[in-house]
Amino acid sequence: MDRDIDQINVIPLVDVMLVLLVIILTTATFIVTGQVPVDLAEAKQAEEPNHDDPVLMTLKADGSLFLGETPIPVESLGDALSTYPKERLIVLRADRAIVLEKFVQVVDGIKSNGFPHVSLEVERAEPAS
Repeated sequence: MDRDIDQINVIPLVDVMLVLLVIILTTATFIVTGQVPVDLAEAKQAEEPNHDDPVLMTLKADGSLFLGETPIPVESLGDALSTYPKERLIVLRADRAIVLEKFVQVVDGIKSNGFPHVSLEVERAEPAS
C-alpha cells in the first residue's frame, strides 16, 4: 500500500460545490421573493421612487393589507403607521384587480394619518413596437 497519490479526487469537491450552489440559489430566491406576491398594474411612464427607505405596503386583490410582510386590518392603519415619521414615503403596491373603493380607502387612511407622501408601485410596460 505504498502508492503515491498522483491524482486529485474531484468528486467530493464537486459534491460540496453543488451543495453550496443549492444553498445560495435557495437563499437568493427567498431574498428576491420576500415580498407579498401581487400582480402589479403596468404604466408606460413608471419612475423609480427618489426617497430613501420607504415604508412598503401591499394591497392584495382580496382586499387584505400588509405593512411590509405583516398583515394588518385597514381599521388599524393609523396604529400601524404611528411608529413611522410623517415625512416618510409610503409605497403602496396594489394588485391590478383591486376594487377602486378599497384602494381609495387605504390611500385616504394613509393621508388622514398625516403621511403626505404616498406613491403607487407599478410595473413598467414594454413600449409598443
